[in-house]
Amino acid sequence: MNSFDSTIETYLSNLHFGHFATQSIQAIADLHIFKGLVLIPVLWWMWFQQDERREWRREMVVATLLSGVVGLFVGRLLAHWLPFRVRPVYSTKLHLQFASGATKGAALTDWSSFPSDHAMLWMAVATGIFLVWRRIGVLAMLYTALFICLPRAYPGFHYPTDLLAGAAMGIVITVVMTRDAIRVRYATPALRWIEHHPGPPAMLAFILCVELITQFEELRALACGVFKHL
Repeated sequence: MNSFDSTIETYLSNLHFGHFATQSIQAIADLHIFKGLVLIPVLWWMWFQQDERREWRREMVVATLLSGVVGLFVGRLLAHWLPFRVRPVYSTKLHLQFASGATKGAALTDWSSFPSDHAMLWMAVATGIFLVWRRIGVLAMLYTALFICLPRAYPGFHYPTDLLAGAAMGIVITVVMTRDAIRVRYATPALRWIEHHPGPPAMLAFILCVELITQFEELRALACGVFKHL
């Protein structure tokens, strides 16, 4: 572990705020209500705004949702392809006692720590919000940093570099996916289809938003179960 990660993780492992505060931070790190159920509704708000930039803004919402999917997919691929990195809370070499020590038996033991798919997905979404609404976007990015990324470092689920790298990649993915030359190739045709056939896209949008909020948790568990029995 590099000195940057070591210094921060050692500091965080020595922070003990008491049972209630620790459980609250654990809940913020674990529950979907503190992640997708904050940011995804902002995209719906953007979608239904009525003004002269309505079509462009809707294209940006489509691009942002797709950026989140791409970010989550890339994050999982990198976690599989790159050398496995044990999460701080499970590492026996660090000799650190995190406040979430009771989670030692959690299912994340076989998930590589680098990069953070949480940071990649939600910073990608927050970046899309920022590109449309600067002030609200700044709040979205601060929220992502403070309520999604930081609570995953404190219990030892991620090293700081996992979160920083994930966030940086999420930002880059959204910036690339929302560029005019790229966005018009998929978002504009998608918008035309949505306008002509609103029923199926609304259904698919609802399903996609639910899956993003849960980070495809059940689908991934189902896929893992199937592959283990093949």
